[in-house]
Amino acid sequence: MVDDEYILRVNGLSKRFGGVQALDNVDFDLHYGEIHALVGENGAGKSTLIKVLGGVYSRDSGTVEFEGKEVIFNHPIEAQEAGIAIIYQELSLMSSLNVIENIFMGRMTSRFGIIDWKDLERRTREVLGIIGLDIDPKTILSDLTISQRQMIEIAKALAANAKLIIMDEPNSSLSETETKRLFEVIESLMSHDISILYVSHKIEEVMEISDRITVFRDGCYIGTENTNDATEYSIIDMMVGRELDRSAHIVTPMSDEIVLDVRNLTGKRFKDVSFTVQRGEIVGFSGLMGAGRTDVARAIFGAESFEDGQILLNGNNVKFKSISDAIANGLAMVQEDRKLLSLFIELPVKKNISIAELPRMTRFGVINEKAERTMSYTLVNSLDIRLASIENPVSSLSGGNQQKTVLARWLATNPKLLILDEPTHGVDVGAKAEIYTLIRNLAKEGVSIILISSELPDLLAMSYRIVVMHEGRVTGIVHHENATEDNLMAYATGVADDLVFAKNVA
Repeated sequence: MVDDEYILRVNGLSKRFGGVQALDNVDFDLHYGEIHALVGENGAGKSTLIKVLGGVYSRDSGTVEFEGKEVIFNHPIEAQEAGIAIIYQELSLMSSLNVIENIFMGRMTSRFGIIDWKDLERRTREVLGIIGLDIDPKTILSDLTISQRQMIEIAKALAANAKLIIMDEPNSSLSETETKRLFEVIESLMSHDISILYVSHKIEEVMEISDRITVFRDGCYIGTENTNDATEYSIIDMMVGRELDRSAHIVTPMSDEIVLDVRNLTGKRFKDVSFTVQRGEIVGFSGLMGAGRTDVARAIFGAESFEDGQILLNGNNVKFKSISDAIANGLAMVQEDRKLLSLFIELPVKKNISIAELPRMTRFGVINEKAERTMSYTLVNSLDIRLASIENPVSSLSGGNQQKTVLARWLATNPKLLILDEPTHGVDVGAKAEIYTLIRNLAKEGVSIILISSELPDLLAMSYRIVVMHEGRVTGIVHHENATEDNLMAYATGVADDLVFAKNVA
């Protein structure tokens, strides 16, 4: 990084959408050869800035300087031609085309109207070599993993001679191993004089990868810190504008009454799973990808069948034939992929909240709209769901508020047992803190909770006991007083021995 030499400078940038001030007189700068992280809660203005820089949105006021010259991009192609490439969270690749076609789409070399495929393949191999991706350039994109497709987006930017690559939540769908590989590639780009603007809400990863960190909040510039001088807490406090409560204690079960007793449950992807959940207890579920945590939860909820074993609910042997059967018996489940499995994305917020309770509010085929509105408003207020109107589509909400909407739907059913599968996936740190406070309060009120999470610090902070799975089996059940990241990972990888298991089972 060369001091006082900027590839990008933004001064006094503002952008309004109707009554919403998305950007309010913000400043931002990026050195040559720097990895600069931009963080902020959902709605902070990060995406708006990216789209102004990429020529998607026009600005209302302010200036943008790129390589020392003021620029105004009226179209994304103009930004790309200037040397700015954006890799959005939703990848812009064509799954039915091969790697070469995706990398050079719209920029294919030809002679007399005939595409020079040999030259394109040579150039494809060159950019794939830069990022260390060893695949056949003729491979169809649908045959690649999400991680490999992410690398193709980077290769596409390199092939377009990008000088600045903007990455918007680039690892939102990547595993820990794939994320480490992404970071290695990002660092390697520095040797090719490429600057990186890295947009994320994952503070621990931002601290690892960046040189400097800029914080936006509510469309405003808050400040910039050298990463070496910052802490996770200082960045989080800048993001949320308040000091988050870090003194919350583990919630003790309301009683030793066993609400759920799972005995030797066996299905297609899990075997001999046994555990209990007491009244008002938060039981965490840990394990690596493919360990079987979600499969067990869905079997309990009646969303998947199981082959053997027992599920006892309040002492009664149950085997739900459907999700509606489970709901009728006091169960609720928030699934991981809220957009695919939980939300009706273009329906109004009120419909997304009320849909599980519509049968109760319907008589002779007519919905009691007053009851529906009353219930929706009550839950919106109690969960502090931030919106303009309950009549607006749920797609208009931020990720955190969409997740609260899903929670509101299931809370409307007054569940006795609530299963939460990655409830804070894709939400910012402020929304995460609010959701976890809500979960603790539910447990204090006597709701029993199964909390599935891949984030070990969150499980350690929330769970009274933690069930750890490895390759479809329970390898440990650890009381919170004995739980550490090291021993949870030992169970999750299958290396913990039987003696340690017996000592920690609670």
